[in-house]
Amino acid sequence: MKKAPIEHRKEHFSLNRRSFIGGLSCSIGLTLLGNTSLASLASDKREISNNKKLGIALVGLGGYSGGELAPALQETRHCYLAGIVTGSPEKIPKWKAKYNIPDGNIYNYENFDSIKDNPSIDIVYVVLPVSMHAEYTIRAAKAGKHVICEKPMAITVKDCDRMISACRDAKKMLSIGYRLHFEPHNKEMMRLGQDKVFGKLQKLRADNGSNGTGGWRLDKELAGGGPLMDLGVYCIQGIRYTTGMEPIAVTAVEGPKTDPETFKEVEQSLTWRMEFADNIVAECKTSYSEAMNLLRAEAENGWFELSPAYPYSGIKGKSSKGKIEFKEVNQQALQMDDFALAVKNNRPSPVPGEMGRQDMKIIEAIYEAMRTGKRVAL
Repeated sequence: MKKAPIEHRKEHFSLNRRSFIGGLSCSIGLTLLGNTSLASLASDKREISNNKKLGIALVGLGGYSGGELAPALQETRHCYLAGIVTGSPEKIPKWKAKYNIPDGNIYNYENFDSIKDNPSIDIVYVVLPVSMHAEYTIRAAKAGKHVICEKPMAITVKDCDRMISACRDAKKMLSIGYRLHFEPHNKEMMRLGQDKVFGKLQKLRADNGSNGTGGWRLDKELAGGGPLMDLGVYCIQGIRYTTGMEPIAVTAVEGPKTDPETFKEVEQSLTWRMEFADNIVAECKTSYSEAMNLLRAEAENGWFELSPAYPYSGIKGKSSKGKIEFKEVNQQALQMDDFALAVKNNRPSPVPGEMGRQDMKIIEAIYEAMRTGKRVAL
């Protein structure tokens, strides 16, 4: 059956560590693009008071916006929910009443560009199917707004480059929604791995899967792929920020399709291996038919892991020396507050567009390895 055009399906989607960031900039060769936040922003004449909360507009009112981001914006100290952008008019009354959003801060996809005339909106958070990330990030930047874009950043590395360039040209910051960089258990994984607390890293494992999914995530045109794009990106991120290193090669094998009708367009599951310098390897797995949630590192003098590692709450950790325990935080609130502070203080985001681009580069290599059965160098 022929699919409806994308525009009619829009709303049908129900290292923090300094050393890592520095290495990232070198490894992906984006010096000429810049960090979309330093020199380019220095020429932005507008000064923002540190006492002012920045207004955020959520673009796309699906489950993540409604269930996580909007509630988190009730806890933020440096930003607030100022506006919404939706293609579903029936959602507007509930959002307007619940969050006291004025009529002038409510947009649809057709009049979105007029957001440029709204001084109460400083940041646009793109929470749409992956295929729409590039378009709305670029449109937001051209409208003079800073941008947070959900992960994965885009469908292709080429789209990532377009997004970074648009924000650079507009002298606006671009950040990717990597909430776990602000979560204390995952920050501890960064410290333990990058500081070699247990000695030299040897082997890592990252698994992330769910028992099923639906909607646009099964549509390759909208999602770009299956669980690798949606859940596997957490594994890639986890390995990268635990090691503070970049993979030099990948191999991958697609898992069997036990439900070929449901997964006719995207993979049902996938395993892959990332090779790093110093003989460090990482074994990873993602799936839409198996629940799993793990980030583990083995080193010369011990091991450390999070299980589960990636959920919004309930993360638990342990090591060969005992438990890894921290107070639970609102990951999304910390993430958005950090970006607001980055904008106000004119300093880089720890999760910039360049980081999202590198993940997409690795994802493209993994899919190539899956298709060809060959080892793909990075």
